[in-house]
Amino acid sequence: MVQDKTIGNRIFDTVNYTLLLLIALLCVMPFIYVLAVSFTSPAEVAKGGLILWPKEWSLASYRYIFSTNTLVRSMLVSIYITVLGTLINLIFTSLMAYPLAKTHLRGRQTILLAVLFTMLFGGGMIPTYFVVKALHLTNTLWSLMIPGAISAFNLIVLKNFFQQIPDGLEDSARIDGCNEVGVLFRIVLPLSLPAMATFGLFYAVGHWNQFFNAILYINDNTKWPIQVLLREVVILASSSIGDSTIDSTEIQPLTIRMAVIVFATIPILLVYPFLQKHFAKGVMLGSVKG
Repeated sequence: MVQDKTIGNRIFDTVNYTLLLLIALLCVMPFIYVLAVSFTSPAEVAKGGLILWPKEWSLASYRYIFSTNTLVRSMLVSIYITVLGTLINLIFTSLMAYPLAKTHLRGRQTILLAVLFTMLFGGGMIPTYFVVKALHLTNTLWSLMIPGAISAFNLIVLKNFFQQIPDGLEDSARIDGCNEVGVLFRIVLPLSLPAMATFGLFYAVGHWNQFFNAILYINDNTKWPIQVLLREVVILASSSIGDSTIDSTEIQPLTIRMAVIVFATIPILLVYPFLQKHFAKGVMLGSVKG
């Protein structure tokens, strides 16, 4: 029989829920503000003040940012980098994590120490730039995908997850004639979908949000991802986007910036619901079990 809550427990629950609600509102309010301002008329924005619901709706900012192909081109570049870069990350991380999960691999400890060393000490921005330049990757989209193909942290966690897969499954596959590559792609990876979805989401968000490497390695503005264009509009306070045919002086720069932020944020938000069931299950994968 469940006992009724005491007055103290009810007070604690009320205070707890109230604090959580306030924290949630503090987290959501900036998004609501950005979305509301992007749909607000320039005249109302010019009056100033906090806008959480537009009194005068307007699509002028969105018409302006879509009057040129610059924003759409940058979005396609980001999608290309995110999809292909995440695929490269998952393939290379899996191919390195699988053999390191085998305790009988010669030199395994030395390789793991080298991986751990990269987590503590990095080469630095200038040496990394020289490496990218020596490989002739500058001013190409490969410079945004190849240098960070493997995350040391994700590699170690994925290795620990592979070690938890029973050896009997792999042995049965070898008896059926599978080689090591076949065991990896037919047995190990299908059993590792939660882990792959989790790390795929981590990699995808990293690719989508990166802009600093694009500033360092890419000089051609036609190859800029959406985050670099967003930086030009928001941080550098520029209201000009490409070769727009609409006069930006008739539009509030603030509404333009908010519209670009909304446009750059929505795609990655749409991906999360499809991976949520795997993400909640796989976020603790590879942890040490007692």
